[in-house]
Amino acid sequence: MGEEIYRLSYYDFELPEELIAQYPSPKREESRLLVLRREPFAIEHRIFREIVDYLKPGDVLVLNKTRVIKARLRGRRVPTGGKVEILVTEIKGGEIVAMVRPGRKARPGETIEVRGELLEVLDYLEGGKRVLKLKSEMKPLDFLEKYGEPPLPPYVRRPPEEIDSVRYQTVFAEVPGSVAAPTAGLHFSRELLEEIKNRGVAVTYVLLHVGPGTFRPVRVEDIRQHEMEGEYFEIEEETRSLIKEAKAAGRRVISCGTTVTRALETWKLGEGPAGGYSELFIYPPYEFRVIDGMITNFHLPKSTPLLLVSALAGRDKIMKAYREAIERRYRFFSYGDAMLIL
Repeated sequence: MGEEIYRLSYYDFELPEELIAQYPSPKREESRLLVLRREPFAIEHRIFREIVDYLKPGDVLVLNKTRVIKARLRGRRVPTGGKVEILVTEIKGGEIVAMVRPGRKARPGETIEVRGELLEVLDYLEGGKRVLKLKSEMKPLDFLEKYGEPPLPPYVRRPPEEIDSVRYQTVFAEVPGSVAAPTAGLHFSRELLEEIKNRGVAVTYVLLHVGPGTFRPVRVEDIRQHEMEGEYFEIEEETRSLIKEAKAAGRRVISCGTTVTRALETWKLGEGPAGGYSELFIYPPYEFRVIDGMITNFHLPKSTPLLLVSALAGRDKIMKAYREAIERRYRFFSYGDAMLIL
């Protein structure tokens, strides 16, 4: 492998804009599924519900139980009435950490009104974020649930609709905290998960709250100089034991999404922490310690998720698969189709 594997431009590709999915498929499990076999290299085209044909009894399927919060708010400055957009990135106790636009209009001590509720700007944080606090007794999560909108990604070029409150959320979402969906999990229905369990596959969960860094572009040509934004994760003892037993017995661990992969590879079967903030950046070449296969969506050119899947499958194989997906009119990004790497 030459130095080109560290060049960001090595991971670029042309994507027709009409292939960027603006809405989810009519049914979760009816998305298309591209299966990429690494050795020997092969590509197959299926429907997502047929993923059961590729999972074996004894496999461990790991999902992310994070729940997307209604993180986007529209408000006005008090007393001027100037419009303000807020993207909540984290809730810390009774305080809200957020990106505010226009930022220069949100100085400490100022007040923002959102649908009758008042938020005080307490402080600046690194990266242009602000610390906000509700002036009422309402809890931040209740406030967001009542007045917020689903934080659709920037490439979904439409306002949020009622369907997004349901479909930009996995059916197993449990712990609120993400500002973007763990999109590989969006393809599972409850019925499909039951069928997978009935086939002898162990289904377990980790938690990683997806932060706004998931949309942050890589701005350096040498990918080794890029730094990931830390994201909170937890892997419970039951899940850790299940995975360790599977690995010891030679059974496969299949991760659902880049978020699960980063959490598991941060832990590294106990060599690393089982919780905290993960800043792990996976890019080629990388030796995976935990996962044997992965479910994922189709990612943006030159993005950190694309680098991760290139580390797992190999850059050339991923690019061949992407070219074939484009030729066959697969749908890309968050609301798009899926890929299974084995």
